[in-house]
Amino acid sequence: MKGRFTMNEDVYTRLAAVLDTLPNGFPGTESGIEIKLLKKIFRPEDADLFCNLRLNFETAQQIADRTGRPLDGLEAHLCEMGRRGQIFAIEVEGIKIFKMVPWAFGIYEFQLAHMDRELAEMCEAYWPVYAIPFFKIKPQLMQVIPIEKEIKGSHEALPYERVSAIIEQGKSFLVQDCICKKEQGLLDHPCTKPMEVCLGIAPIEGVFDHYERGRTLTREQAYAVLADCEAKGLVHLTWNVQGGHYFICNCCGCCCGVLRSINEWDISKGVNSSYYARIDPDACVSCGICASERCQVRAIEEKEDTFSVIREKCIGCGLCVSTCPSDAIQLIRKHPDEIVTPPTDEMDWYVQRGKQRGMDFSAFK
Repeated sequence: MKGRFTMNEDVYTRLAAVLDTLPNGFPGTESGIEIKLLKKIFRPEDADLFCNLRLNFETAQQIADRTGRPLDGLEAHLCEMGRRGQIFAIEVEGIKIFKMVPWAFGIYEFQLAHMDRELAEMCEAYWPVYAIPFFKIKPQLMQVIPIEKEIKGSHEALPYERVSAIIEQGKSFLVQDCICKKEQGLLDHPCTKPMEVCLGIAPIEGVFDHYERGRTLTREQAYAVLADCEAKGLVHLTWNVQGGHYFICNCCGCCCGVLRSINEWDISKGVNSSYYARIDPDACVSCGICASERCQVRAIEEKEDTFSVIREKCIGCGLCVSTCPSDAIQLIRKHPDEIVTPPTDEMDWYVQRGKQRGMDFSAFK
C-alpha cells in the first residue's frame, strides 16, 4: 500500500513538471495546492498518459506507435480523459484526435462540467500563484477584438482584429457557459452579466455535433451572441495569434481571470490591443456611463467637469464608445511603433512564449 501511494505521488509530481515545462507554466507552491488540484482532476492513470501526449493532435494509433503503449483500450481512455476535461479530444470527419493542453488556457477552462465548490476554492487559491508570473511573460494570452462598428475606417483593421473575419472563417459554432463566472458563482460572487457567452469556432462543418459541452449555433446565432455581449458590456477576447482562432471569450472585469488580473494587480499590457479610447472633453456631458457601466478595466476616471481615459490602462475594446450619448468618445488606432504583431498561429505562440520562459518543451511539440 505504501509503495502504491508513492507511485501515485510521483505521477502527479511528474505531471506538474510537464505542465510547468509547457510555455504557459504551472509554478509550484510551498502549500502544494497545485498537486491537490491535479489529484482532484486526474486519476493516476490519466496523469501518466497525459505526460505521453503532445501539443499537436494525434490519433490513438499515432500515440501508440510513438510511445509503445498498447493500442487496446487507448482510444477509450483518451475519450474518457476528454470527457473529464483533462485533454482536448474531438472527432473530425469520423476520426478521433487528441492533444495535451496547458493549465490555462486549457485544463482549467475544460473543467466547466466538473467545477464544484471544492475545485472553485482550490482554483481561486492557486490563481495568484499562476497568474502573476504568467502575465509578466509575453506574448500575451489574449488579444482584444474591438467592437467593429466603432473602428474608424474599419478597412484599416487587420483580419485578426475583426470579429467578422474570425466568424466568417468558421463553419461550426458552439456556445457554452463561462468557467470564470461559474467559479465565482460557486464562491458566492455571482455575476449579473450573461453566463452563456463563450464561443467555440471550427473551420470544418459538424465538428461540434457530438461535442458534449455547450450547444451548437449557426453563424447568424454566433453573431447574435456577440451583439448581445456588446450590449451587456462584455469585452471580446480571443487567442493572441494572427490565424487559427477557435474561440472568442466575452469577458467581464469581475470574473474573467485575465481582466481580473489586470484590475487586481494593476497589470499593464495584460492583453494585446491595437486601439485605445479617447474622450473629447468639450463634447463630454459627464454622464459617467462609460466609467460606471461599460469599462471593465477601470480605465476611465472622473475629472472636474468631464471624464478621461487612462491611456496606459485602456484595452481598446470600444464598449465605452458604443453607448456614449454625446458621441464624445472615439476608438483610436495606436501608432505603428506601439502595435505588437501577434504570433502567426498557436504553435508560434508556444515557441515565442517558451523562449521567453527559457523552457525547452520540444519533447511535447
